Amino acid sequence: MPLTPEIRQKIDQIRDYLYGGGYPDPMNNAEQLAFLFYFYLSEGQDKEAQARARIAKQKYTSIFDGDWELKNPLNAPKKGAKTIPKERLRWSTWANALSGENLVRFVRDEVFPFYREVAEKGAVNFMDGARLGIDDPTVLTQVVNLINELHLDQCDADTKGDMFEHVLRQISQAGELGQFRTPRHIIRAIVEILNPQIGETVYDPAAGTAGFLVAAYDHIRLGNSSPAAIEEVELDGKTIRRGHGDQLSAAKWDILANRTFYGNDVDPKMVHLATMNLTLRGLPNVHIRRRNVLTTTLDTQQKAELGLPQEGYHVILANPPFSGRIDKDRIVDDVKVGATTATEILFLKYMMDSLKSPSPLRGEGRGEGATGGRCGVIVPEGVLFGSTGAHKELRRQLLENNTVEAVLSLPGGVFQPYSGVKTSVLIFRKGGTTEQVMFLHADNDGYKLDARHDTPIEEDDLPGLVAAYKDKAANLEKWRKRNENQEWTEKWWFADIDEIRANDYNLSASRYRPLAQTQVEHRDPRELLDELAAIESEIMEEIEELRSAICDIGS
Repeated sequence: MPLTPEIRQKIDQIRDYLYGGGYPDPMNNAEQLAFLFYFYLSEGQDKEAQARARIAKQKYTSIFDGDWELKNPLNAPKKGAKTIPKERLRWSTWANALSGENLVRFVRDEVFPFYREVAEKGAVNFMDGARLGIDDPTVLTQVVNLINELHLDQCDADTKGDMFEHVLRQISQAGELGQFRTPRHIIRAIVEILNPQIGETVYDPAAGTAGFLVAAYDHIRLGNSSPAAIEEVELDGKTIRRGHGDQLSAAKWDILANRTFYGNDVDPKMVHLATMNLTLRGLPNVHIRRRNVLTTTLDTQQKAELGLPQEGYHVILANPPFSGRIDKDRIVDDVKVGATTATEILFLKYMMDSLKSPSPLRGEGRGEGATGGRCGVIVPEGVLFGSTGAHKELRRQLLENNTVEAVLSLPGGVFQPYSGVKTSVLIFRKGGTTEQVMFLHADNDGYKLDARHDTPIEEDDLPGLVAAYKDKAANLEKWRKRNENQEWTEKWWFADIDEIRANDYNLSASRYRPLAQTQVEHRDPRELLDELAAIESEIMEEIEELRSAICDIGS
């Protein structure tokens, strides 16, 4: 069932009621809708669990069995009552019977505490710290009525997921911690390059709203679908293929749903949004945890208790925060690179260490030699050419102790309206030693590169560049056999490790772009401004390193 214009209209109406009712924060609004969707869907999920238990002849206790001790006496159906049947906490009961002040009081004082208690006993505590944030009686009544009109219980998992993506699209500004919604077409391109498979573990250490994990889930399903189980759907004005995974056995579905996807985020709101995004798509048991991976570590016992892989991850996909800083005393030793406190550097070091190590006997089965897990990470351009000691040391470790496969240079403006930072995608595998790097340059990504970046256009370099990467071996031969006296017209090229070493391990695609003698390269002014901003940031970081060194000497 596709996401219909009617459903989109209802979601937009909810947004308008919230904004017009005095709730302008899109992040808070999305989080509140996630909670309300959870209340709505819990009733149906409870019924399904009861039905499965009957078929399996197993005992099951409904979450709505028994009595609930009232938190607010004003919610008592009759004077003096101290409890109510939990049946009254079903969405279908209170959402259709209450309105105005009575609705606000009941949802705030009974519904939220009840579902927090339910979630604490579940596999994933989605409701940790949850509170009602819509306290206007008229607005809450309107929102609840509109959610009823969505008929979520009649939608399949993909439709519910697409609907929540439409909600997330309303998050139109960056949060205080620098989060912003990664464009889904960029995510899909990275996932296609990394090509996660059933049986592999997939991890995002800065999960945000779980966009990478959802895309990896869709990719695996598509790769395990018969032609009859593949459909074309429209997302963000583009047509994509989606498979339903009909060729996956029950055992493989269990692996996919329960032992494949992992994520962290430092922001509790993001954890709530990510969990709901996955739950709506049929992945309620994926553990998205609130954790700052740069300031906390997990030992073997803690990983075992949390059900996390002990030996690293097969695939890491991420768009970690740009331009953040952390108090140097809080940074764990494992991720330190010199004296830097820049999060984009520390996150990259953490991901290098978190990948599955190479097998002592063979590689990961992809004919790439003795390499382990693989990573696709979006980085600000400054990471690729920065001249601070930390920048150069990180790139040295990346190239000398791992296999850097490719750098995909994205157009400036792909993160509008959230950020104008010029970015690239680093593709690498753990272990081995880099011999050459493939550089891929996208001038267009299928959307108009304006302040909004949401208008589809025909020009799109990403599909061709993904295909070029997949045919990397043949393209390397083509590159080696080229006539260096002729202009190179492809949007990809290679550089050998010796040339990269000679350039202070610079990984900027433009540094190695081949130019004919008569060709003049006119760089995008936005890219030049980004470089200047990155250089300024490097200068400030060098000053901080010197300041830190002076303090250390003085002490």
